[in-house]
This record gives sequence, structure tokens and C-alpha cells, in this order.
Amino acid sequence: MSDASPPARATRYPATRISAVTEELHGQLIVDPYRWLEEDESPDTVSWTRAQNAATERYLEAAPGRAAIRARLEELLSIGAISTPTPVRGRYFYQLREGGQNQPVLLVRMGLDGHDQVLLDPNALNPAGTTALDWFYPSDDGRLVAYGVSEDGSEDSVLSILEVETGKLLSDRIRHTRAADLSWLPDSTGFYYTRYPSMGEVPEGDEHYHRSVFFHLLGEDPASDRLVFRPEQKEFWPGVDLSPDGRWLLIGVSRSFDETDIYIQDLEGGGPLVPVAKDLPALFDAAVVRDRLYLRTNLEAPNYRVFVAEAANPGREFWRPLVLPRSNAVLEGLSISGNHLILSYVERATSRLVVTDLAGNSPREIELPAIGSVFGLGVEWDGAELLIGFSSFIVPPAIYRVDLQSGRMELWHRVAASINPDRFRVDQVSYPSRDGTTVTMFIVRPADLHLDGERPVYLTGYGGFNISMMPTFSRSMLLWLEAGGIIAIPNLRGGGEYGEAWHQDGMLGKKQNSFDDFTAAAEYLIREGYTSPSHIAAAGGSNGGLLMGAVLTQRSDLFRAVIIQVPLLDMLRYHRFLMARLWIPEYGSAENREEFAWLIEYSPYHKVRDGVGYPAVLLATAESDTRVHPMHARKMAARLQAATSSIHPILLRLETQAGHGAGKPISKLVDELTDTWTFVFTELGVPVPGLE
Repeated sequence: MSDASPPARATRYPATRISAVTEELHGQLIVDPYRWLEEDESPDTVSWTRAQNAATERYLEAAPGRAAIRARLEELLSIGAISTPTPVRGRYFYQLREGGQNQPVLLVRMGLDGHDQVLLDPNALNPAGTTALDWFYPSDDGRLVAYGVSEDGSEDSVLSILEVETGKLLSDRIRHTRAADLSWLPDSTGFYYTRYPSMGEVPEGDEHYHRSVFFHLLGEDPASDRLVFRPEQKEFWPGVDLSPDGRWLLIGVSRSFDETDIYIQDLEGGGPLVPVAKDLPALFDAAVVRDRLYLRTNLEAPNYRVFVAEAANPGREFWRPLVLPRSNAVLEGLSISGNHLILSYVERATSRLVVTDLAGNSPREIELPAIGSVFGLGVEWDGAELLIGFSSFIVPPAIYRVDLQSGRMELWHRVAASINPDRFRVDQVSYPSRDGTTVTMFIVRPADLHLDGERPVYLTGYGGFNISMMPTFSRSMLLWLEAGGIIAIPNLRGGGEYGEAWHQDGMLGKKQNSFDDFTAAAEYLIREGYTSPSHIAAAGGSNGGLLMGAVLTQRSDLFRAVIIQVPLLDMLRYHRFLMARLWIPEYGSAENREEFAWLIEYSPYHKVRDGVGYPAVLLATAESDTRVHPMHARKMAARLQAATSSIHPILLRLETQAGHGAGKPISKLVDELTDTWTFVFTELGVPVPGLE
């Protein structure tokens, strides 16, 4: 592999006008030179964005090896994808994408060894592949399926109902069911569900809030659906569940990303909603089975524990400890199947599964195929089987079925892929962060790779919202490994890998810890002889895009290239756009004096400095993103292009008919990944495999 730096190529940027807006926040003057780029529909913004896209396209199309990168990505992305099946009365509902299909298809397997039947093929609904199946919920008897479909990556689902035997669509249609929670009545005549308001029902701009719980009776007009629960604040996020016998209604309300309220209602007795856990500084999730209430919580237990109570007496004084916390593992989830509890743990950022009896006794561990992660569990409350979705960095997704009586595990379905895991190795290392905290990191590389201090590294992270970075399969990263590259994934504070304390150490006023953990990862890789700053590409999206913006503006000396995807970057104004007020509990708000002081210290857009020689930057965003507004990427691109003193390019890529990432068709993924990896290979000077 060549260690030579790539040839410098001059980049000509479109003209960008400065129209500064100055405002005072908490006694400090804030100058925003590109406020006008917040306006999506203005002719100036549209014209400027079109010119930026054209400049990015010209730059990347001129890169050698681009065609070879695209060809290999098309092969790799033909490796399929599968969801963990939901078992219902001998039927198994799941999604499967094969070959070049743009979207996964919803299937039902009729019996354990039966045939697969197509229930919904989104690819047949739209030749462009931009119609996506967002979610689905089979009825308790397996006769019906409620599902949500959205367009162009918007995630603004429309709920429909399908009859499994005939494939017939019922007349019911319900709009604005983004990320819906739904729970069927036992007789399948109706369901409880969540939805958002329509235009005109709330003040303009509030349509992304006010998520509420409703009840729908099949065949009735959704406009007359009964309102069951509306949260106290518009930003609160309710979910709904119903006990298998239909007696107990559970509503969980996320007040923030570290606090949840739980309510219960006895539908048989006709009583009111009763708070089970309210205004407590903890997360809760709950289930009722056979009149017993199970609560998983991190209340006074950062790694979580389980309480049980009688549903008729749900007060805290009646909670009995069932599963105690472990000091070395986070209890990620609890499932109930027949006479068994299935406990999902995360230990050192990898998955473990333990089965016990209903009293939490007689634990036995389910041996997973490798060090990796479980991406889903499928159970029936009165069943005797467990479906496990499993993958790892170099192990494609597979589904396993466990007979809970005998403990026997067998392969249910494996995604076809011609990958030899022996070609690669996975290590987990530990390193000190800036404040001395020990952080773990996965390093994936070719097994025979010689470390000489100059190996190209793709360093990616997230560090927020209690989300764990686990060993999961990435098709496109195989391209990098085949080229002799190294992939490094640190488990940053702000994530959930080490419990709620780990999460809280990377949020609000401690957000800087996430950034320090990431830069310390780069320093470790340099110190230990893996690479050098001129051979590191850093990448992240969404909250990880904020991470990239922060480390770019704080430690630009550590990276040769930075990929910033669907990012948050203007942290003084982020909460004013789309659904972003939901994230104030994680980041804070500039409207608050104390929180403004945290945000201004790291807000990437405001930390760009004139005359700094920034590394190459690719900012990627999407037109239909309903989570993170494209203004962040637009404003940051303009600011960096004006400020940088280096020859390295600052590129903006705004994709049309695409959103935050969910439901993106393979055709668009190939386009996006071709651009991303062309950028990485070019800027780090890595030869493209197969290029003559």
C-alpha cells in the first residue's frame, strides 16, 4: 500500500454571500453570517445548494477509482438484510431484503417449516424505491397486520391494515403515525396506538410534537378515534402496551432520554389511569403478563434491575425485587415467554442472553455464535421459543431459534454472503480519556495486516442518547477492510454501553466528555503505532455528526478527512427546527443561561476559526430529513469554505427524496456510499482494490 499523500486538487466553491445577523444572548453578542441558509424554500438557498451539489459532484467524479468503488459497493450491498421474526400462533412475521431490492419485503412464514408468503412488497409500490415500510404489528391471533408506510425518507407513516389470509387491505387509513406504538385487542377488533396531530390541530410548527395515544375500532372513521392519553408537555413521548388478556393498559411516557413515567389502567374494572412511576429520576419500561407487572428500571441502579408487583397494586411500596443489578453488565431488556424470563445484557459493549424461570432463578446462558450483538428478540408471552437476531462486524445477520424447554438452538435463516471471517480480526482495547476515564474501543482489521504507524483508519463514533455502539455488520465497511484499512469504533460516554451513569457523563453540561473520548481514541491509535493524523478519516451521523463537528473544530490536527452526516452543528438554534425540542433534555437549550454557557463552548458552527488549515470535510444532509434540519450542514459548509486556509476540500452533499436515513433505498445508498468512500479513499491516498 502506498504511503504517499494524495495529490492536491484545487477546489472552486460557489460564491456565498454574507448577510450577518447579530443578536445578544445572555449578554454575549452572537454573529451569524449565514442565517439566510436556514430558509429551505428561498430561491437563494435553492440556487446555492444546487451549485454546491454540482461542485461536490465534479470533485468526486474526477477521483480515480470511483467506478471500481461503486461496482464493489453494488456487490456488497446485495448482501441481504433480515429482521427478527415476530412469532404469533405458529406464524412468523418478518422483513427480508435480498439482492438488489431497494426495500425489505414483509413476509409471513406459515408454520415453523412452512412456506413464506409475501404480505407487502414496498418495491412494487414505487419504482424509485423511496416508499418504505416503517413498522408493523401483527394482531394477537395472526389474522391481521397493521403497518406504516412513508415516502422519501420522511418517516411520516400512514397506517394501513392487511388481512393475512387473503392479502386484502381493510378500509382503515390513519395518517401521522410516525414511529407508532400499537397494541391490538385480543379479539383483533381494534387497537390502541400513537399518532401526531394534523395540520391545523395545533399551532403551526408544532406538528412534530403532541404525540398522543388513541383507540381505533376497525371500520370506524379515525377522525372519531377516542383520545386515551395526552402528555402534560408537547415534547413528551408516550408509548402504549396492552396485557395479553386485554385487561391492563400500560402507557409509558418518555419525559427525556433519562426519565420515564409509567401509568396503568384496569380496563375490566373501569378505573382511571394510575401512575406507577412518575417524576422519578430514572428510566422504566413495563409489561403485564398474567396480572403481574414487571418493571425494568435504573432507579438507584445505573445498570438496571427488575421489580415485580401485582397489577392491581402497582404502587412502589408493593414492588418486589426480581432481578438484581450486575456490576459488570447492563440489563438491556426483559422478555417473557411461557415460564421463562429472557434477560438481555450488554457486557463490554457485546451482547449476552440469560434465561431464568419466572422467579428469576435457575439462570442459564444462551451461547451466542460469536462476540457480537443481538439486534432483536422474538417471543410470545405464552410460548416456548425464542427467536434471536444476531450479527457482528464480520458475521452477516442471521436468525436463530431456541427451544426454551430443551435449550437447543438452531439456525432459522442466514443472510447469504461470501465472506470469510478468518480474513479479519476484531480486537477490543482500552485507553484513557482526557480526564483519566477508561474507554473501550473495537478495532477491526485484516488478520495479516502489518502495523507500521501509517495504516489508513476509519474512526467512527456516536456518544449520545443512551445508544450503544455494538459489533454490528456493515456491508460497505468491508470495502475498506479489503483495501487494507482499519475500522475503529470507541464506546464514548453519552452512549449506553456501561449503563445510565455512562450516558449521563456525556450529556448536558458533560457533553465535552464525548468529544474528549473520541479525540483520545485517535491519540491512542497514533500512540500505539496503528496510524498517523494524515491517515485518519473520522465519520459520524446525527448526534455523531455533532461529534464530528466538535472534534473537527477542537482538534483538526488529528484528522486528514472528516465526514459529517445529517448533523447538528448550530447548537444555539437547533431546538427551533423540526422535532429538535425533543433533544433539549440531552443537550440543553440556549434559551437557558446556564445551558447556553455549555453550548457556546462547543457549538461547532460557532467554533470555526478563520485561517485554520482544516482537513478535508464532506458534509452530507437530506432534503426530506424530518429530524435534523439541513440548515446545519448548509451553514457549516459556507462557514468552513470561507474560513479554511488549507487546500483540502470542504464539500456539501444534499440528497433529494431522502431523509435522516431510515427507509433509504439501496439505489440511493449506493450513490451516497460511493461518494463517501470515494472521498475517503481519495483524501487518504488509499489505492482502490481492483483498480487497474
